[in-house]
Amino acid sequence: MKTLAQTSVRPTSSLNLLSQHEIDGVTNANDDTFQLFRRCALAVLNTGNDCDDYSTFKAALDAFEIHIVPEPRGIRLDITNAPASAFVNNRMIRGIEEHLFSALRDIVYTHHKMSMGGRFDFDSGPGITDAVFRISRNAGVVKPNTSPKLVVCWGGHAVSRIEYEYAKSVGFELGLRGLNIATGCGTGAMKGPMKGAVIGHGKQQIRDGRYVGISEPGIIASESPNPTVNELVILPDIEKRLEAFVRLSHGIIVFPGGAGTAEEVLYLLGILMQPGNTTLPFPLIFAAPQESADYFRGLDAFICHTLGEAARQHYEIIVGSPEQVANSMYKGIESVTRHRRKHQQSYAFNWELMIPMDFQQPFKPTHKNMAGLKLNRSQSAHALAADLRRAFSAIVAGNVKADGIAEVKKHGPFQLSGDAEIAASIDNLLRGFVDQGRMKLNGQYTPCYEVVQADTST
Repeated sequence: MKTLAQTSVRPTSSLNLLSQHEIDGVTNANDDTFQLFRRCALAVLNTGNDCDDYSTFKAALDAFEIHIVPEPRGIRLDITNAPASAFVNNRMIRGIEEHLFSALRDIVYTHHKMSMGGRFDFDSGPGITDAVFRISRNAGVVKPNTSPKLVVCWGGHAVSRIEYEYAKSVGFELGLRGLNIATGCGTGAMKGPMKGAVIGHGKQQIRDGRYVGISEPGIIASESPNPTVNELVILPDIEKRLEAFVRLSHGIIVFPGGAGTAEEVLYLLGILMQPGNTTLPFPLIFAAPQESADYFRGLDAFICHTLGEAARQHYEIIVGSPEQVANSMYKGIESVTRHRRKHQQSYAFNWELMIPMDFQQPFKPTHKNMAGLKLNRSQSAHALAADLRRAFSAIVAGNVKADGIAEVKKHGPFQLSGDAEIAASIDNLLRGFVDQGRMKLNGQYTPCYEVVQADTST
């Protein structure tokens, strides 16, 4: 990878408003918060370079240096060995520069609120929701006084060309209808809808189209943002990222994907199945091209086998016809608009949705924690969804996140243990993801997990 020996950049907007006190908290190169920013900064500078191989990223990280230099008028970033692809004529590409300072903004803000006064409350459900709102608001992605039109698109980074083009076509149809896009900001089924929406917005002469990337440090450090993202927010962990998705969105479309997509679906279904949420309008569409129709047949069967038939009422499956997907989502968002207007609820942030603490508390992917998951039907469907979500989250960590990769390297594959039917359903779904090449973008995939049937003899 070609690098640029040395450069310096200064923020053009929000970072000039940070106080010296806030900046001081992340200027120590030995501090964990600074190292977190350093990893995210390199990932942002790699925007457009599609790679999910952590070893490649680590080699670049070892040579990469970034220093935060306080100045009377703000700050300066001195950077050594940045990817040359982030520059044109020795000047950093404007969009990448904005994402770089967005990463610093979110990490500085969160660190300051957690450690230096004005502390976030992460010990209660309302406190966590408040933190998600404040981080999102500080990033400028909470837009007041605008009608509901933000569609979250979930899907895998390792998708076929046909699936990518299909997601792009759906994005185009959404853009023609004036709808904006939010994704996990990566490549594949996250990049496609954004690129399609750009063209749709252009056709309609919409000049303020939104392409929102919602990420967290462990993901963004391994999967760089795609170049279409024009608003980036980084939440502290995967659980707060998922909450930001569902509270900021007015509807969600799911494209084919791997373990991360299954995690997102289980998270949302577990919430929508909560008794207090069942009457809230929340359009959820599973969409795939004709060539990938079997993908959602398999996922639908998995959901039915694990969460029960009742889970199916919360989503619609559409195969082919990007226009039908966009029309169905548009009608769903009209229902959301009517509901929020009638009940005087915010258009910008879904405060009404009830999210239990077991969906909000961070899950650390360790072998011990994996062994403690209850992958059986001795609990309610939404509680089972919470533990299934954690299981798939650990697989994502073992695939792409530094901590998860280190855990698997030290102790071997994660053990997923459940009752016979649930274990078989998990195994079948994951085998399908592996066979279809959905677990890794580059190179051969080595599973970071083993599925075993729980011992029920005692």
